Amino acid sequence: MSFKPSSVVPPLTRPQLAEARRVRAAELFEQGRSGAEIARMLGVSEESVRRWRRVWEEGGADGLRRRPASGRPPKLDDAQVERVRAALEQGAQ
Repeated sequence: MSFKPSSVVPPLTRPQLAEARRVRAAELFEQGRSGAEIARMLGVSEESVRRWRRVWEEGGADGLRRRPASGRPPKLDDAQVERVRAALEQGAQ
């Protein structure tokens, strides 16, 4: 018997993966893990872990979450981006 999910979960984007890594680091900080150990576990530099720890000490795990992008708003809405993505996936005709 094979498992068939009812819906397909899209892969995480790079910003989502980065946020997940930082949040995991916060969990490891709370466990008292060393910076070197966290860096090894998450596959990042020790400098990144030190920077995350400073942010975590000042603002907790919420400080490590993504913030809305600043600057100019996008010219395309989500539906338009999806149409462009679909056209690119079809390739040249």
